[in-house]
Amino acid sequence: MMTTYGFHSSHEQVHPAELLKAVVRAEQAGFAAAMSSDHFSPWSERQGHSGFAWSWLGAALQATGLPFGVVNAPGQRYHPAIIAQAIGTLAAMFPGRFWAALGSGEASNEHITGDRWPRKELRKARLRECVDVIRALLAGEEVSHDGLVTVDRARLWTRPDTPPELIGAAVSVETARWCAEWADGLITVHGPLERSREVVEAYREAGGKGRTALQIHLSWAETEEEALAIAHDQWRSNVFAPPVSWDLDTAELFDAISADVPPARVAEVVNVSADLGRHAAWINECAELGFDEIYLHHVGQEQSAYIDAFGAKVLPQLR
Repeated sequence: MMTTYGFHSSHEQVHPAELLKAVVRAEQAGFAAAMSSDHFSPWSERQGHSGFAWSWLGAALQATGLPFGVVNAPGQRYHPAIIAQAIGTLAAMFPGRFWAALGSGEASNEHITGDRWPRKELRKARLRECVDVIRALLAGEEVSHDGLVTVDRARLWTRPDTPPELIGAAVSVETARWCAEWADGLITVHGPLERSREVVEAYREAGGKGRTALQIHLSWAETEEEALAIAHDQWRSNVFAPPVSWDLDTAELFDAISADVPPARVAEVVNVSADLGRHAAWINECAELGFDEIYLHHVGQEQSAYIDAFGAKVLPQLR
């Protein structure tokens, strides 16, 4: 089984027009797939962007021939019927090229509605209701639902011939097992190798089907010092494990709590190196865990040099 290597499109860090150029360049450089974040707020004022993923995805699918996915949190900022419509339209326009990963969300994006941010078990229950609503709508049913989300006689008039995959997003073993009940596949974020292995095994052992995907955060530059400086500048607000990452609600708060995070701490969650061979070795270690797809996220705001270097020197070394 060959692993597919994709480009992660980080809306929190890059202007959408520049991100569109980057994903076109990534396809030309040899990346075979792409995925997108879906944020209302960045993780830091230094990141400084947050384009609307769904507008951008239509342009990116048209501008490339790549398959695309997006990580989305239905239930609060997004009504599940609207997400079903967005998924259905992209999948109808670009058959076989679009998937959506569904997660329970982060307060930094969802608090904008003014609604209370629910505790974790309610967010999971709400997501589960949303999954059922979205699936039923994509199957052509008229849906009414009264629960943690409310739907009144919704029907999708434009649908793809084949419903696209709804992937589960999980960072813990417990969530991976839960995703196995409903998901068409699993996506997780790179951490210690052993944890990544446990997450995938938990999903499979619980009966999880379909593709498994991994997102890897990395920082590359011409020198070690520059690679570490980029990672520290852009990603030090992202070193905190849940529940911090779920429950903090503004970029200012993330910046405040990360003010004293040292560069070495960032290097624990981002693969930092000027050595392209080292990056290839790290990625190959992850591929050996059996992931079908690996999405590479260079945490710098300037993407061109990274895309060109990885296309020329890293992608050819990957198994």
